[in-house]
Amino acid sequence: MKKIIQTKNAPAPIGPYNQAIFAGNTLYVSGQIALDPESGDLITDDLEKETVQVLENLKAIITEAGLTMDHIVKTSIFISDMNNFGRINEVYSRYFDSENAPARETVEVANLPKFVNVEISAIAVKF
Repeated sequence: MKKIIQTKNAPAPIGPYNQAIFAGNTLYVSGQIALDPESGDLITDDLEKETVQVLENLKAIITEAGLTMDHIVKTSIFISDMNNFGRINEVYSRYFDSENAPARETVEVANLPKFVNVEISAIAVKF
């Protein structure tokens, strides 16, 4: 059985998908970009601020599901320029300590939705 997770504290989907789906004890969170959920503004002029907004959107969805960032077991990071990896990783490390960090991959792609610089999706497990 699946349960749809929705929160106004993260951007509404811009297509035929949900913010997240609980399937059993596993939460699948759709890729998040740096849309401010209150204003609807897209943050792309400062990579660090953009990455913070992406992770805050992810955190809002995880929280709505009754979980914490510590429940995340896997992230997928999509970036438009691998040269930005270090800067994105520095912000990412504020949300996950290396001892309990999830598994992940970081992939450079040709384009992302709305031509953002970074998108992050996640899988979390309720223990």
